[in-house]
Amino acid sequence: MNLLENIRISFRALAANKLRSGLTMLGIIIGVAAVVALMSIGRGATRSVTSRVEGLGSNLISVTSARVVRQAGVAAQSTPLYYSDYQAIAQDVTDVNGISPTYQTGAQVAYGANQSQFTITGAEPAFATVQAYTVAQGRFITFADNSAESRVVVLGSQTATDLFSGLNPMGRDITINGINFTVVGVLASKGSTGFFSTDEVVIIPLETGYSRIFGGRALDNGKLTLSSISLSAANPNVVDTVISQVEYVLRREHRLTLNETLPFSVSSQSQALSTITSITGTLTAFLGAIAGISLFVGGIGIMNIMLVSVRERTREIGLRKAVGARRSVILMQFIVETITLSLVGGILGISLGAAIAGVVTLTGLITTYVSLDVILYSFFFAALVGLFFGIYPAYQAASLRPIEALRYE
Repeated sequence: MNLLENIRISFRALAANKLRSGLTMLGIIIGVAAVVALMSIGRGATRSVTSRVEGLGSNLISVTSARVVRQAGVAAQSTPLYYSDYQAIAQDVTDVNGISPTYQTGAQVAYGANQSQFTITGAEPAFATVQAYTVAQGRFITFADNSAESRVVVLGSQTATDLFSGLNPMGRDITINGINFTVVGVLASKGSTGFFSTDEVVIIPLETGYSRIFGGRALDNGKLTLSSISLSAANPNVVDTVISQVEYVLRREHRLTLNETLPFSVSSQSQALSTITSITGTLTAFLGAIAGISLFVGGIGIMNIMLVSVRERTREIGLRKAVGARRSVILMQFIVETITLSLVGGILGISLGAAIAGVVTLTGLITTYVSLDVILYSFFFAALVGLFFGIYPAYQAASLRPIEALRYE
């Protein structure tokens, strides 16, 4: 008996017990659908986070203060990052396309009746280039704005929407902690990264911030401090070199030896991207493993039903053996039936999983990604489940003795 004949008999056997076959396949359908849906959601999340991080600038390097843990286990106070550190880095570090100092603090921002708490970013003109921002309307802050301590402000796209409710913000005045600032630019949308939205920004000239907004919070021992320093490396190949140069300059400026812990974090977007990709990849695999459990349970259900089928068809098996059917033929017949059952359930499960992923995308929560390899893996594992759980029932059928099988009631 050839393979096509076995497949034909398999479909005939499934059609003879439609309800039982459907309920048996349900476990496989749910298992495969769960694998496809969860893996698609996981991969979609990975792609989304990756694109957001890359949107900040693939060569971006950030310098921030970091807490140093004492030997007793008590966290020490953060060492301030000074404006003079930025000046030293700007002078001595090579292979960079831009460098931008920033100071951030929370403040009340209002336009008419619309008001909310925002993070105010004091920055210099290079900030837009280093952070890969594009101006959608107007202009960015200039060196003239900074040196003159002008009361001008550039808004993120979401901030402009929240404050102006659809009005054109250009040229209008807003208040930051009660001080008037004129909107000179609106940035193009970049989206969110983790818990931080790059579209909810309020950017003012750094010198204006020091003189009018930040106050004593931006001073430490009479020296101006910064929240962070951002650098854009000339190309991806020099990122590690630039990081080493920055760390050397910071040690020199703060008189730290090589044996002392550097109280600053100097990290690149590629490092952050690698960490995020690793985490999301692990979570995706974990979700796939959980979904695989339901696929395993579905396989147990198939084996149970096939054992029942063997019992019900004992006389048929005995009759076929009595007329000369070999053991291998009986074995192959039941294995093909089990695999057919699994594959039909796998196809339906893939369709259901893709539909679920599509619905998730339509909700706008996340853009899922149904990849070809996930579909192929799911189809392969559905067949593997059928083969694995079909071997024992097929062996039971093939092992029946013709005389005992014919006498079976």
